[in-house]
Amino acid sequence: MSVSATVLRELHRIHTQLGDLNERLSRGPRQVQARQSNVTLQETALSTAQDKVLQTKKAIDQKQLDLKSSENKILDWKVKLNTASSNREYQTFTEQIAAAEMANSVMADEILEAMEKADQLSLEVKEVEKALAAVKNDLATFRDSVTAEGELIKGDISRLEAELAEVEKKLPATLKDEYQRVIRGKGADGMSPVEDMVCQGCGKTITLNMQNDLLLSKPIFCINCGCLLYLTE
Repeated sequence: MSVSATVLRELHRIHTQLGDLNERLSRGPRQVQARQSNVTLQETALSTAQDKVLQTKKAIDQKQLDLKSSENKILDWKVKLNTASSNREYQTFTEQIAAAEMANSVMADEILEAMEKADQLSLEVKEVEKALAAVKNDLATFRDSVTAEGELIKGDISRLEAELAEVEKKLPATLKDEYQRVIRGKGADGMSPVEDMVCQGCGKTITLNMQNDLLLSKPIFCINCGCLLYLTE
């Protein structure tokens, strides 16, 4: 049984190119998924930013209700102050009014600060919205380019597979099973050239007998890595 080194070189070239093309074909969807993850992160960031605005505004509304309730109490105490039946009662209402007015002053400041915070958070929401729009646009553009490139790659793969089938017809029938085994297991890495009696797949030196068999066009597998060997031009 003999097999041409030219045929083996051609098979290795085709398998290498097919491996590269299939890697490019699978890489595109992975890159799309990575960009989709960026979109998801920005969507989460937007939801978080919007929730902060909502919670801040709820807190403002509650403080405003508390302030209004306290102001109503002060009005009630002022009415009662004018009808106090004793100095002690008058003094009590006066102290309550003073304490409530001081607390209201602090609450009013807190409401103002919260409103300023809500405004700042609203600006942050707009920035996140812009960032989200940008990554969505990037995703759409990249997905379109990956789809277009994928169609071209599939065309190249089909062409090479047809070419591979034609070259494989030149293999001896007795070699095909072993050839298919190493290709299924390692792909293009299942074949390796020999240079200066060294298998380029694993870097190990082959025997003199193996070298002679290669010169006689006999199919040889590396005893170290299992690659189907062939001589370089």
